Amino acid sequence: MKSPEISDAEWTVMEALWKRSPQTASALAKSLHPSSGWALNTVRTLLTRLVAKGAVRTTENASGVREFAPAVERDVSVRAESKTFLDRVFQGAAKPLLVHFATNSKLSKDELRELKQLFEKELKSKH
Repeated sequence: MKSPEISDAEWTVMEALWKRSPQTASALAKSLHPSSGWALNTVRTLLTRLVAKGAVRTTENASGVREFAPAVERDVSVRAESKTFLDRVFQGAAKPLLVHFATNSKLSKDELRELKQLFEKELKSKH
């Protein structure tokens, strides 16, 4: 399934649902409130938008209370967001993105080695 475009606030809700689902709107609002300050109505509005976009699905639990769960997998959404970012900021070119992150990120030696291994593996698969 193609991932719909979601806002930063909607992404926060999705992250919470990817971590644990299904959840009721009130349980979700309670878990998000300490970091976001959002009231229940704000969370309900975001959930309504996500349902309309097809990113979240609803069911009723045994008590008849509506619960929410992701309708798209996190990795699908991450790939879509990454492509959108790459297209918008780097005009679709991966090399400038990689150079930017390699020179502006505080990568450890282990992280750099891991990236080097990934690149070498990709290079070998291209031959």
